[in-house]
Amino acid sequence: MRPIESPRGYLWGERRFHPGKGKGRGKGARGIIEVMRGRARMKFVDISGAISPTTLEWIRKLVAFDTTSRRSNLALIELIRAEMASHALSPLVVSNTEGTKANLFVTIPAIDGTSAGGVMLAGHTDVVPVDGQVWSSDPFIAHIRDGKLYGRGACDMKTFSGVILAMLPAFISARLRTPLHLAFTYDEEVGCHGAGVLLEQLEVQNIHPALCIVGDPTSMRVVTAHKSSHLFRVIVTGVASHSSNTPGGVNAIEYAAKAISFIRSIADEHRASGPFDPTFEVPFTTANVGVVSGGVAVNTVADLCEFEFEFRTIPGVEPAEMTDRIESYLLGELRTEMQQENDGADIRIIPLGAAPALRPGTGEALRLVSQLTGATLIGAPPIGDKAVVPAQDTSHDGTVGYGTEGGLFQLAGIDTVVCGPGSMEQGHTADEYIELSQVNACEDFMRKLIQHLSAG
Repeated sequence: MRPIESPRGYLWGERRFHPGKGKGRGKGARGIIEVMRGRARMKFVDISGAISPTTLEWIRKLVAFDTTSRRSNLALIELIRAEMASHALSPLVVSNTEGTKANLFVTIPAIDGTSAGGVMLAGHTDVVPVDGQVWSSDPFIAHIRDGKLYGRGACDMKTFSGVILAMLPAFISARLRTPLHLAFTYDEEVGCHGAGVLLEQLEVQNIHPALCIVGDPTSMRVVTAHKSSHLFRVIVTGVASHSSNTPGGVNAIEYAAKAISFIRSIADEHRASGPFDPTFEVPFTTANVGVVSGGVAVNTVADLCEFEFEFRTIPGVEPAEMTDRIESYLLGELRTEMQQENDGADIRIIPLGAAPALRPGTGEALRLVSQLTGATLIGAPPIGDKAVVPAQDTSHDGTVGYGTEGGLFQLAGIDTVVCGPGSMEQGHTADEYIELSQVNACEDFMRKLIQHLSAG
């Protein structure tokens, strides 16, 4: 037992269990050491409900890997690959060009050996940084307290992957009448680079899942649409001089400020005049400058300033139009103005990543996930019914403002929805957590999926 101090006045302990033949370190189920009148007394309390100990163990294992997007995910992928191999599966590992990161894809064939079509469960392995955040406990050690599981990625989105891995034996032993595909990707948080690489390889391998469920956190509700996400870095190169001779230089910070102001003006236009989509919490296209750096001293005209920005378009707004407008000003009018001061000045725009919007759909993926989660689709036919009857008011059965890999899968011809445990309100934050009830809900969803996909 290793007690852990909690700011809520409790110490939280762990009792050991071994869900599978010595895999991992066997720690997972938690108890409580209650502090009363300055003395600690041991009292084990079952706060995990009906959650499988194997699920908790897999979540713990995954959280323990620091797979911040700037770091490699290869150790985590190797753990998953070894688990797949132990079940006689042959996963496809698809690396980036540098060989520092990898996707993993595996197919569990139908009982008749079919591997075409079927359902794909997709989750990303990377997480956002913890830099500058104050955590109550180590972000890479999963802790349970107050009915919540804490850790970086606990919500976004290692719990979804942990549930899948815990239920792998059940998937394999089921008499599947349609194949089940599992995809684990890299670099979703910084532009969905891994999913694009994976899809290229699946095309080469002639692998075409019919449906996809992306497990980003939606509180286990069905999401059929989200905004696009486009990330850029802008590098403004000026000419340095002493601040007593400002005409002798070109101030990169000042020109970067003009560029930032222009991007903000576009965002303000969309906020004021639309177009609007009222199904989104923020019902218009947005833009944001999130990082700025430049200058060396207050008495020096800055010769370099860099900033990073993004914009997120609602479905129906073409991202290319936004990009063209920004490029036209920055690389046209603003660059010309800079070079009139000194032809050595310049400005560049570097795309960092893009995730297309997930457009509203009323297809089989929506019907399947709605049935499994208990959502009601008025006018929709039963799952598997070949008659196509349009479902009423389901074009935006659920929307979210953040992006996922779902738009990429959809563009590849895979009918896609997003549905996963946890709420993005807890994702990316200090003391990121997921409610244990959401872990339970995800397990229940997977059990129902197995039942639905199994032969009679």
